Amino acid sequence: QVQLVESGGGLVQAGGSLRLSCAASGRTFSNNAMGWFRQAPGKDREFVAGISWSGRTTKYADSVKGRFTISRDNAENTLYLQMESLKPEDTAEYYCAARRGSYLRDNRGDYDYWGQGTQVTVSS
Repeated sequence: QVQLVESGGGLVQAGGSLRLSCAASGRTFSNNAMGWFRQAPGKDREFVAGISWSGRTTKYADSVKGRFTISRDNAENTLYLQMESLKPEDTAEYYCAARRGSYLRDNRGDYDYWGQGTQVTVSS
């Protein structure tokens, strides 16, 4: 059974930092693109960051560019999202996702496996 389990969310003040992790089990994702999405109350789930299977290619939403960094450790089958300079508008449930394909995509419909999410709350 494939599982993606996020951790690292929490409550942080504006300007603070958090590091999210996503541990995969049930299969290896070392040949698959992965990404982070988020969903705020009353809003659609949106793309935050994505990374190719090798880690050499990354893409970010404009709203997080320069503040968030996505990375992966294929040996550990783990995906990360380092979040800096957090803003109240970053408050959302954050989801890890994986594709069956190798190439980076920013459309949620292109992702096949999803975690349950971890809540990030940024206070002003």
